[in-house]
Amino acid sequence: MQPQDANREEKRAHIAFVVTEDWFFASHFLPMARAAVAAGHPVSVVTRVRAHRDAIAATGARVVELEAERSSLNPMAAGYAAGQLAAILKALKADIVHCIALRGILVGGAAAVLAGIPSRVYALTGLGLIGARQDRTGRLARTALRLLIRGPLETARTRYLFENPDDARLLGLDPDNPRVTIVGGAGIDPDAWAPQPLPPQPPLRIALTARMLWSKGVDTAVEAARLAKAEGVNLELSLYGAPDPSNRRAIPEATLRDWSRDGVAWHGATGDVAAVLARAHVACLPSRGGEGLPRALLEAAAGGRAILTTDVPGCRTLVRDGIEGLVVPPDDSKALAAAMVRLAADPALVARMGAAARARIVEGGFTEAAVTRAVLRLYADLA
Repeated sequence: MQPQDANREEKRAHIAFVVTEDWFFASHFLPMARAAVAAGHPVSVVTRVRAHRDAIAATGARVVELEAERSSLNPMAAGYAAGQLAAILKALKADIVHCIALRGILVGGAAAVLAGIPSRVYALTGLGLIGARQDRTGRLARTALRLLIRGPLETARTRYLFENPDDARLLGLDPDNPRVTIVGGAGIDPDAWAPQPLPPQPPLRIALTARMLWSKGVDTAVEAARLAKAEGVNLELSLYGAPDPSNRRAIPEATLRDWSRDGVAWHGATGDVAAVLARAHVACLPSRGGEGLPRALLEAAAGGRAILTTDVPGCRTLVRDGIEGLVVPPDDSKALAAAMVRLAADPALVARMGAAARARIVEGGFTEAAVTRAVLRLYADLA
């Protein structure tokens, strides 16, 4: 073997992650960056930097700042951000551009086109409100996105990373296509979420941990809890999370405070979800759709808690009705209330579903280790 051949074999592709917010990368994707660095890849994370630079840098990745407002859909603003990003990617000499979430794909994909980088990973983490809307506007928006992502932003060396098979189909892709990889969300470390003993019952304690957004169905959970209590059920619903000021679907704090009565309590953001789950019997996320695979559900399942959720992409990927929890139609407070009533009457069922949820994480490909292995195989394929 010639020396230049050995050097070429030792060189690893430079991975440039593109994500709009540093907090999102820090909360979901640090294991991915850590695994890429451990495999010998130079790694850069290009994002809007606020309070999480050090956490990202601790993985061994380089943090590069790109100021871009994620809630803006203005084409001129997106185009300007893409131009800035293209210059950054060229300076980094990135080999693979790994774009995370819808806006990251649109801006990062356009920047990769401008920078002449054909190797791309488009990681769709849900379609948000566009995915949840079933009206004509939603259908037109999804069609436009499909034509854009699968058209000018796609190359023969583009690979797709999805958290559920429904999102692959929305982009006109067969989930079994070799260019498509389905992973268990961002994955979770089951050792860090060891199940705790269930607290005494009654009351049935239900925890909802999420950003306080209308799209999460928080209002549906509140109404369901009140309906169940009106039937004489002894339960408590605890809401943990803060409104997201950059999200137009944020629930006003005044509304959250008004909900805090009659067995419903909003506690604001928490830095210890594990402790919240330890005090609860059941985790609830009645999403209206647009999810990839919610981390809140991964955490609850890893913590051995039964789950109440809705029949929407992502949520139904993890939770099978009657096994890990109960799955009800979205926007149906009466069905959700009936599910609460059923669980309140059957503590043994709550315990069985919690154990099944934990097993689903460990055995079903939803761990960090399983997800990072799949992503490293993608990089090897592109390199």
